[in-house]
Amino acid sequence: EMKHLLRRMALVVISHMATALMHSHGWHNRHTVNRLPSCRHQSYMATTNQRVAVVTGASRGIGKGVAIELGRLGFTVYATGRSSRVSGITTERDMPVDEEVTVDATAEAVTAAGGHGVGIRCDHSNDGEFDAIIEEISSTVGRLDVLVYSAFQTPPNMDTAQFRAPFWTQDGAMWDSVHGVGLRSAYLACCAAAPLMISTATQSSKSHASLPLIVLISSFGGRSFVFNVAYGVQKAATDRLALDMHWQLQKHGVCTVSLYPGVVRTEGNLEMQRRGKWADASGGIDLTCGESPVYTGRAVAALCSLDAEQLCRRSGQVQVVAELAKELGFRDADGQQTPSIRSLKFILPNFVFPQIEAES
Repeated sequence: EMKHLLRRMALVVISHMATALMHSHGWHNRHTVNRLPSCRHQSYMATTNQRVAVVTGASRGIGKGVAIELGRLGFTVYATGRSSRVSGITTERDMPVDEEVTVDATAEAVTAAGGHGVGIRCDHSNDGEFDAIIEEISSTVGRLDVLVYSAFQTPPNMDTAQFRAPFWTQDGAMWDSVHGVGLRSAYLACCAAAPLMISTATQSSKSHASLPLIVLISSFGGRSFVFNVAYGVQKAATDRLALDMHWQLQKHGVCTVSLYPGVVRTEGNLEMQRRGKWADASGGIDLTCGESPVYTGRAVAALCSLDAEQLCRRSGQVQVVAELAKELGFRDADGQQTPSIRSLKFILPNFVFPQIEAES
């Protein structure tokens, strides 16, 4: 009886601790997020009824996963990024030596998945390069159904504990790197793409196809403290960008969402773990139970498969990859449905139990 009593007491304590943690990080309300009102490229002419997507930051990571899964739906996918076979690998992060992280490799993977991949070398920090891509798509294809903005510049000291240091010990380089490509360039990309997507919405309304969609890759850092101040402000602004664009685009038949992956096993994160740097940089989050980039790709594909009415109901809101998986019935590459960061299945092993062990 004493063992049962102690077990019940432990469960009560854990429950209270988890609830307190969820309140302190803004995770307590499951519905809080969802109820918020010069470039060289390979040319490809899509058919008039084939949907077209642009995925930025698609040489690796989440962007690559999204591009491939849209290819699996039969999209023509323009994959943009700085790294190409012509320019070489351009990244501030250590990458696995046995994996090719270029837009060319992504384009080939898109085609192999059943779509048509077009790799475009583009530096999103240079104003005008992305505009030229949209102009080319407009003149040669004449439509743009999906824009996924996943480009993000690696911040300084991302592989050290300094990445999580107090904001007053981090200089302007942290702010500029996070807010430049990750926010300013995202805004400019949407500005460039919006007119063509509005035109596409008119075409879609005649054929009763799904509405054009802008997806901004964000994270839970927009709702709770993660890593550092500059990072959180950028993610919160990304969420607000999706919301405010919704108010002006909805009458034109274009939808927007901000998408939250969980902890993602990208090439860079896995390499950081291999080098023994992941624990300090992440604060001890378990990467082995994270999501693959495919999971986010399948979330975007699922959103693109919704009819106009269903997609409109989500427009302007934050969508969580793991929660979409349960709702819309897709799984990660390994067949699993990874728990949402807001669920106790994630919070307990990553935060509560380690805290109990540290204090025992």
